[in-house]
Amino acid sequence: MVFKMENSRSQLMSKRGKSIALALLSFAMLYVFSYMLNPYDSWWQYYFTRTPLQILEELAISLLICIIISLSSISIHERLNRKYSWIERPLRRLLIETALNIGSVILLVSGAIIVIMLIDKKSVDIDTIDREVGILQWTMINIFIAFVISAIHTGNFLISNWKDAALEATEHKLRSTRHKQAAAEAELEALKLQLDPHFVFNNLSVLSELILEDQQLGYQYSESFAKVYRYLLVNSKRDLIPLEEEIKFLRAYIFLLQTRAGTGLHFEIDIDPAHLNLHIPPMTLQLLIENAMKHNKHLKSDPLKILVVSGKDTDLVVSNNILPLQQKGSSSGLGLQNIIQRYQLLSERAPRITADDAFFRVSIPLIKA
Repeated sequence: MVFKMENSRSQLMSKRGKSIALALLSFAMLYVFSYMLNPYDSWWQYYFTRTPLQILEELAISLLICIIISLSSISIHERLNRKYSWIERPLRRLLIETALNIGSVILLVSGAIIVIMLIDKKSVDIDTIDREVGILQWTMINIFIAFVISAIHTGNFLISNWKDAALEATEHKLRSTRHKQAAAEAELEALKLQLDPHFVFNNLSVLSELILEDQQLGYQYSESFAKVYRYLLVNSKRDLIPLEEEIKFLRAYIFLLQTRAGTGLHFEIDIDPAHLNLHIPPMTLQLLIENAMKHNKHLKSDPLKILVVSGKDTDLVVSNNILPLQQKGSSSGLGLQNIIQRYQLLSERAPRITADDAFFRVSIPLIKA
């Protein structure tokens, strides 16, 4: 709250500073352009013959008019920004802003002339032609000043938009690079699993034993083994995959694990059918199960229980009981880190990790593709 107040105060001070700077610039331009248009005007020749009080009065009135013109031009510009965009309707915006600036300056100059005549009646005691030329010249200069102020604001607005667009494009490229990096890491993890000699050797060893002992079970094992590798080969490069396909892969993968580990692993899968059409990054569940097995014992006497269930708000909750290893090996944490990185690129919602003395839980958001 304090930060927002300080930010608003800073923006207000910056806006006031710009208004003052534009008013002073208008004041300077009024005299510079007046002199450049007609340096031999009698008004300039007798300018310093007046009393100091008269000069100060004239400067004060000119400064006040410049302030009003500046504020009027700024107000017109800001109000039109809400209704007519320079990007979407540039011609209409140009015509409307031009007309409003000219109209406001004419009204302001007319009012100023009336006030000056009422205050200083001697100002009317000049030649009619000179008076009309002076009024026209003064009006045109003020219109030009209004245009300059409007152009400054428009240029600042367009430059800010260009900067925002450039920053957005850079951010998009950065997100794309991170996305490719996360996808490459996930693909690398999949390739490691495919080429892991221990994984291949263990599964082939189990398969050969099953073929000798139970041909039906051996056939089922080989089918699940093929499904796992087919899934990894086909889907490792995809960003998202339907939950239904991920669950099919998970069941085949679980079958391999349970056949090898026996009753040391216990799995429960309870998915809401309405969630099966939602999407998830491929191999997310496999990485979470590997993470659970890597950090916990899974013995027949003390099985590791892994639950995959539907949670609240279209979440998928993967949890396991905590059975810490006596000798903990080094862990890079790449599995969970990869999942979090991919969700940062694919969804506004992030995975939630919670743990207590008994359970470790990871809540994975399901994505509507």
